[in-house]
Amino acid sequence: MSTSSAPSPPSQDIPKPTNAKVLIVGVGIGGLVLAALLEKAGIEYEVFERAKKVVPLGSAISLGANVMYFFEQIGIADKVMANAQYVDDGLQYNERLEVATHMAYRHHAERYGFYSNIIARSLLYDIIAELVPKEKIHMNKKVLSLLQNKEGVMIRCWDNTTYHGDVLVGADGAYSAVRQTLYAQLQAKGILPKSDKEQLPFTNVCLVGTTSPLDVAKYPYIQGEKCHFISVIADKKPYSWVLFSTTENRICWMVIEHLNSMSSKSNDSFRSTEWGPETAEQMCKEVRDFVLPDGCTLGDFIDQTPKEYISKVMLEEKLFESWFSGRTVLLGDSAHKMHPSAGLGAVSAIHDAVILANRLYHLPSTPRDPTLKVFEACTKVDDVKAVFQAYKDERYPLVVQSYATSKQLAKSLSNKLVNQLTRKMMNHMPQWLWFKVLDKMMEFRPQCTFLPLIANRGTVKPAHQVSLHLADQFPQPLKGIVGPIQGKKKAPLSSEVSEVAKDDK
Repeated sequence: MSTSSAPSPPSQDIPKPTNAKVLIVGVGIGGLVLAALLEKAGIEYEVFERAKKVVPLGSAISLGANVMYFFEQIGIADKVMANAQYVDDGLQYNERLEVATHMAYRHHAERYGFYSNIIARSLLYDIIAELVPKEKIHMNKKVLSLLQNKEGVMIRCWDNTTYHGDVLVGADGAYSAVRQTLYAQLQAKGILPKSDKEQLPFTNVCLVGTTSPLDVAKYPYIQGEKCHFISVIADKKPYSWVLFSTTENRICWMVIEHLNSMSSKSNDSFRSTEWGPETAEQMCKEVRDFVLPDGCTLGDFIDQTPKEYISKVMLEEKLFESWFSGRTVLLGDSAHKMHPSAGLGAVSAIHDAVILANRLYHLPSTPRDPTLKVFEACTKVDDVKAVFQAYKDERYPLVVQSYATSKQLAKSLSNKLVNQLTRKMMNHMPQWLWFKVLDKMMEFRPQCTFLPLIANRGTVKPAHQVSLHLADQFPQPLKGIVGPIQGKKKAPLSSEVSEVAKDDK
């Protein structure tokens, strides 16, 4: 296929979006992105969240070219970068505060077209939430059951309210109510894979928080556009801890306790929140004296973090085999829970949302009768299944890759001898090999097929996106043709590449 910047001629008949109604359960990053895309596509949807209100928990999120082209597509890239700091490098210390590993990220912009950015999770969430009308999101709607057949899918919430649609998306996290209900149905039919019957395993406990704005006179490194990114790996105790500076003069911090053996939560953990302050206080006391390179301790930042913004969680890792059945499909942590070490959990959920939206747009449907008082599906179950299968076929191999990367980086944070040797080897890794590692993490840069495509700016071509062939049916005014590298810090391109993401063969 040609690498010209000119888009393919559009078909004469531009397809209209499906008439299907989509029910989204879960208003995390993945569910919110899917809602924003359905809003832009003109597809009917509603969102249901079990919590009474959204609490800004979590720490920092790393956003590179693997999501920034998509963010530019939906009009939020500039706002994201204005609320983020770019990453040039990261320093990893031992507990004696000697630099053990130096990780260089300064080549991201030239190679991929965007700098790697660090943003507080709460800020990113608010930016995406602005794209979704508030009346489309129903809070305090814990899902208790679901029914699905050729007539549609129905969810019943704790308050006995029911909602009907053509498609149900479970984006409700690692302990997904949708997944558990769906799996119970598959188990009753005797078709649930053995691996999907097993509980979520975890090998780490994590404490996270984001400080209030800090005094720049005391912490001068938090100012400016560059992210202060450091990590410390304890010599003898089973802990590692990480700091990211971010905008508004804040620090996002994280402490990981590495457990000795594989464990599993009890079944009751399904009913608890995944990110919450309830059990964090004791761990805060245990880690507050952990040292940092600037002469501070973790306690200095814990004390400047509002208690309601500190949470303790188990870091589960599991890749589920069953992603869909009937009219119900899973997205994000509901389908694949990753360790946060590689920063690919939220990124993978965003990728899921983009690919699923691309497929849902073209879901065959019949016109819906607006006069009907009782919901009636306008789609066939077989067509819905075909869309879900295409979604999984496109995402699963990439999720397997991201899952493996996250698992490997998680191991590198422990103080086991083999991981100490690995970190020493990283200091002597040739640049070409480091680039190969980064390329693998940044090469998949999916875009939405029903919005104008953004041209690639980097010297490294994006990986092939299967669903981009759907964009051939739309007129595609090309956006972002050979401009400056995107980010606060500007730099010239070594070679100007203006190929469209889909022209990659």
